[in-house]
Amino acid sequence: MMTHPFLAVLADIHGNSLALRAVLDDAARRGADRLVNLGDTFYGPLDPGGTWDLLKDLDMPAILGNQDRVLLENGPEWASVPTFRATMDAIGEAGLDWLRSLSPTLVMDSVLLCHGTPANDTAYLLEDVSTGLPVPRNCEEIGKDLKAGAEGCSLVLAGHSHLQGETVCGGVTVVNPGSVGLPAYDDDTPPHAMASGSPHARYALIYREEQGWRTEFVAVRYDWEQAAAMAARNGREDWAGWLRTGLA
Repeated sequence: MMTHPFLAVLADIHGNSLALRAVLDDAARRGADRLVNLGDTFYGPLDPGGTWDLLKDLDMPAILGNQDRVLLENGPEWASVPTFRATMDAIGEAGLDWLRSLSPTLVMDSVLLCHGTPANDTAYLLEDVSTGLPVPRNCEEIGKDLKAGAEGCSLVLAGHSHLQGETVCGGVTVVNPGSVGLPAYDDDTPPHAMASGSPHARYALIYREEQGWRTEFVAVRYDWEQAAAMAARNGREDWAGWLRTGLA
């Protein structure tokens, strides 16, 4: 008998409608009829408007990511950033209203959804990047972060790092589904690089079994060359390289 997933978990779409459509089609083919979105949905030099068109009629619970929050805060420091302005224009007031309706975390069926950690949407839950490259955090460190919001939950779903990963700490399964829309990037606080190693769109399927939670990580082919060309046309050669290679 075929086992159907309990959830399909998406995160970090970043306006990549081409990758999102491929992931939605793949999840449907695999029998996933429940989906969740861990945030950072629109921001990026790709197709935030097309992403909003795909999502607006879906029954998919979602939370805010840090770059969703940036769109809502609309600080003056972003006024001269072309990607920011283009994203705001593309999703319009309807997309912004949808973001305003979301919370930073969500608990459903003993499952906690967060973007970074339960208390901080810019922190990594599974990775330590202090050396410039990600290394796994230990359970003591992860457990401290889980105290702020994961009480009573047996599964925590977190994004933000764009890297697929799973661990079990104190009986709690923690899963990062990877990024649907951006397989690599670099950042400067602290300086570090995150790279999945290939240009595929990534998500995770979660199964509820007698012995606990089981995760299947999925990597989906799509037209990443078209996505990279779109980023280049919009002035982001850095994104173009990350999209083509999955390397940073």
